[in-house]
Amino acid sequence: MSTPPTRRAALAMGAASLLLPAVARADAAANARRNISSFAMQDWRDHFDTLGKGSIVADTTSRALHFWSADGSDYRVFPTSVPLTDELTKRGYTRIVRKKVGPSWTPTASQMQRFPDWKPVPPGPDNPLGTHAMYLSWPAYIIHGTHDTRKIGRRSSDGCIGLYNEKIAELFAVCPIGTQVRVI
Repeated sequence: MSTPPTRRAALAMGAASLLLPAVARADAAANARRNISSFAMQDWRDHFDTLGKGSIVADTTSRALHFWSADGSDYRVFPTSVPLTDELTKRGYTRIVRKKVGPSWTPTASQMQRFPDWKPVPPGPDNPLGTHAMYLSWPAYIIHGTHDTRKIGRRSSDGCIGLYNEKIAELFAVCPIGTQVRVI
């Protein structure tokens, strides 16, 4: 006749049964191209023929921006905010055509239709574009900072790619005008 398990033993057996599916998932995920932050790894060769002046892949699914320098020696990954909906997400190839420290923000036409009381915001701590902006060849699409850090890692913009202010300053410093950009 066996004795019933102690409360501690029963809890340990229950915890072990919960871990078994996780172990199986971990084995399957070991071959996935993801790191612990769940950013999907990118290789510039999958998107561009050459590195050009530099290359950026903005991955709206994993909400990460990947940057490679012109010689490939500098590779960086930044967490981002992405557009609210697929309709607001422009995908494809573009390039950085202008950079600005202390940008001012003006609502887009579609934002003005939805929020007629919105007004332009000058550079400063309340500016939705943060401390730095890199303008793309697509009108009204920008890679910029944000004063609202809750937006990073979320769908939160009307089309732009947002980074923490300290991260956009870092990217701004190493990313020349003419850098090729792909939004996926």
